[in-house]
Amino acid sequence: MRTVKSLFWASIFSVLCFATAPPADTNDANLVIHAALQPSPLEANLHRLTDEIGGRVPGTLAMQHAVAWGIEAFKAAGADSVHTEGFTIPYSWSEGATEMNASTAYQVDAATVGGGTVLSPFHVRAVSVAWAPALAPVKHVPVVDVGDGTEADFKKAGDVSGKIILVHTVVLKTWDDLFAEYTKAPPVIDLAVKAKAKAVAFMATREHDILYRHTNSAAGEIDRLPMVIVAREDGERMARLLAAGNLVWADLSIPDQVGGPIKAANVVAEIRGSEKPDEFVILGAHLDSWELGTGALDNGCNAALVVDALRAIKASGVKPRRTIRFILFSGEEQGLIGSHAYALNHRAELDKAAGVIVYDSGTGKTTGFSVGGRKDVLYTAQELIAPLAQFDVKELKPDMEWGTDHFDFMLEGVPTFVADQDEANYLENYHAVSDTYDKVDFPQLKKHVAEAAALSVELADLPEKIGPRLTHDQIEKTMRETNSVGMLKADGIWDDWVSGKRGRQK
Repeated sequence: MRTVKSLFWASIFSVLCFATAPPADTNDANLVIHAALQPSPLEANLHRLTDEIGGRVPGTLAMQHAVAWGIEAFKAAGADSVHTEGFTIPYSWSEGATEMNASTAYQVDAATVGGGTVLSPFHVRAVSVAWAPALAPVKHVPVVDVGDGTEADFKKAGDVSGKIILVHTVVLKTWDDLFAEYTKAPPVIDLAVKAKAKAVAFMATREHDILYRHTNSAAGEIDRLPMVIVAREDGERMARLLAAGNLVWADLSIPDQVGGPIKAANVVAEIRGSEKPDEFVILGAHLDSWELGTGALDNGCNAALVVDALRAIKASGVKPRRTIRFILFSGEEQGLIGSHAYALNHRAELDKAAGVIVYDSGTGKTTGFSVGGRKDVLYTAQELIAPLAQFDVKELKPDMEWGTDHFDFMLEGVPTFVADQDEANYLENYHAVSDTYDKVDFPQLKKHVAEAAALSVELADLPEKIGPRLTHDQIEKTMRETNSVGMLKADGIWDDWVSGKRGRQK
């Protein structure tokens, strides 16, 4: 527990650490880094966003307040201009009071008081999967263990029609585990729909009863089956009972509230370019979050980072050659909807985009950047990140990533830079009840502000853009060279790319 006294000394430590002398080398990157490391409203801004406003699901009053927070925070940071850009999410969704109870039967010796068959009930801690349909209360529905949910597992389980299927998971430890959790779910759901299951219960990938929220919806649509995430300990108890030959039944109610289309908005601020204002760099992070916790690590800390990076650039006195756009995207958790809408609506000017930088992994130390498969930008990018070596930011990965707001810009051929970060405490708190302000490493976050601000300015100041906008054929060639086709297929993106629904058209 952090006491008021410890918070006071932490703040003093922060000032001592970051109130350093001006840099001897006064190039733009070093000036910006120096300004970024000074005391700032970063902590107060995040406190407002998380502790006061809380979890931020599009369509809710909290999300409206978060957009207002973004507008005011950008203005206070000194933006040359601030505006919002609206888009539509096809459905609204919120969870009601999900309730799940299970029971099993076992035999007691007839000589014992109450002997014979005894029904043993127990509570199962569960939350609805987001953007999944409601389920009216059902009683005494058989639970069937389908293992990992493969086709062979379903065949072994037999008839699951009208039953609740229990799906096993692995404990989340690595980034690969997290991406596997997302890619594994859709095929399981396909099989569950085909087998006419009543509902799907995924075991939580976190231990110690930690519950969290995911969606398996790709673009804000309502999914095909009611689904819950059950506390790992409760799921394993049911699995053990079933493996021992006990029957398990469940009472389940998922009173999700589903509505029609909702309006959402991205918040966009600018520092106007001094020489090439029509060309631009984007620094972005998503503003929305799930609401079980307060969305501090995912992704409130990085929304606050984007605001503070603007403040740092302004405070440094640096006037970037190109415009820098600072964007707080919404609808990221529902399928990158806000950034997709922005890329689509601004497609006509993307030839002038000089790079897109995104932070979306909490406050684990930045190790480098993924550059969207762009081998052509590696040499120059290595020079650009040289000033960040003081933070141990040294690596550039020429791979393509899915899962955050750079994605549609990458599919449009724009150079992208996604911060690669250590897991730190991000994974265990990801989308969870425990994703709260106290988990944020502020000294590290200040370093991330410096990194993001410096790289934004350096991309904006290059004599020529770091790389051209790739054509459709060049993007697909990059997909194949980086072995990304399988990833895109697993994430349900490949068909949209092939059909022309997503990505550059020519």
